[in-house]
Amino acid sequence: MNALATRVARSAHAADSSTVTLSAFHEWLDGRRRADESRIERIPFAAMRGWGFDPQTGNLVHDSGRFFTVEGLDVSMPGRPVENWTQPILRQPEIGILGIIAKEFDGVLHFLMQAKMEPGNCNGLQLSPTVQATRSNYTRVHRGAAVPYVEYFQQPGRYRTLADVRQSEQGCWFYRKRNRNIIIEVDEDVEVLDGFHWLTLRQLHQLLAVEDLVNMDSRSVLACLPFPFQGCEPGGAGPQAATVGTDLLSWITEARTRYEPHAERIPLDKVLHWRRSGDRISHESGGFFSVIAVDVQAGGREVRSWSQPMIAPHGTGLSAFLTRRVEGTLQALVHARMEPGYTDVLELAPTVQCTPENYTRLPAAARPPLLDRVLAAPPERVLFDSVLSEEGGRFYHARNRYLVLDAGPGLRESDLGPDYRWIPVPELAGLIRHSHYLNVEARTLIACLQGVDAPVLL
Repeated sequence: MNALATRVARSAHAADSSTVTLSAFHEWLDGRRRADESRIERIPFAAMRGWGFDPQTGNLVHDSGRFFTVEGLDVSMPGRPVENWTQPILRQPEIGILGIIAKEFDGVLHFLMQAKMEPGNCNGLQLSPTVQATRSNYTRVHRGAAVPYVEYFQQPGRYRTLADVRQSEQGCWFYRKRNRNIIIEVDEDVEVLDGFHWLTLRQLHQLLAVEDLVNMDSRSVLACLPFPFQGCEPGGAGPQAATVGTDLLSWITEARTRYEPHAERIPLDKVLHWRRSGDRISHESGGFFSVIAVDVQAGGREVRSWSQPMIAPHGTGLSAFLTRRVEGTLQALVHARMEPGYTDVLELAPTVQCTPENYTRLPAAARPPLLDRVLAAPPERVLFDSVLSEEGGRFYHARNRYLVLDAGPGLRESDLGPDYRWIPVPELAGLIRHSHYLNVEARTLIACLQGVDAPVLL
């Protein structure tokens, strides 16, 4: 391993450090939660401050014209079990910053994390990146306080960059949403503000096993870290020495040209089979998700009070990787998955990604082919299992069960369709260094796999 890979590996093994113990962190977090006086209340649309339905389109928009909008989307996916539908979707064209500051203490890399309240969090505070802010927030459209530490990510070349890449978010709920995922390393002293805490990578991996603690944005950024998974070539040019092969890139490109999905933005008033009442927009079947409104009273935020629309999923989702080990290297079975809000046709997703209860409302052919295998996996094949929250700034109580499973015997290559492929985990991690290859659910599982498949320190 090169020098950076060795330093990352050392942090991935540091359960405690001279700076912080995990027990001290939990005491600190418990204190933060006791002190948090935030209040989130679901309200009628008419009670929202600064938001309203556009009289021409029915779109749900902010008075400033910024932040985000709730619009309609007309989707066509020829050849799929469900070929056409319309739905509400969030459109937020601006690119936000998801940034983590890293610093070495006594030879161990630490990462500065924030205990942050988001209105959609099911449990108040969760662990977020150092900076988690939309452009509207850090340019202070809301006229609130400045975003702490954002200046560290606005000075190109001043600090060492460990990762920097634009990544997508949920393509079923967001239209072409991207955020800048960035990790910088500093040598100078950093003032630790109220609500922030240094943690080692090993501690973060342990906290991933705690339900609803490490938030989606943190998981996405951590997945972008150049991590030396087992199976990377020793002495290679970088921490991800297992390079991305041309055959894998060709497979992705072929899949993107094989399908011709079409997604057209339409007025929210034009979506079919969705009904609007005073406090929600829901599908007539009662499934999928609803658009709701909330009022927020928050402490420790740049703005202390606001209201906004949110997407509220119906049911807990499931995202699972089936894995196997080949000649010492862990491989994951990925699915080349289309979602209507993706920028480039499809992205690599977990083996299974769905909300199981939705399939009672869809044709039998739409059921993910490996869902039953995942649900029936015996405990001895479970490598990771935790229920984690999705982005609480836009989604209300959105949760997924994240699973990493040993595939076990009996899964034949002939059972897999052309949209599935076994890929070495180091190669998947190499793809994350580029935009629009791994979706946000797959990135979460890559972050979880960092703890499962940490390198051996020599």
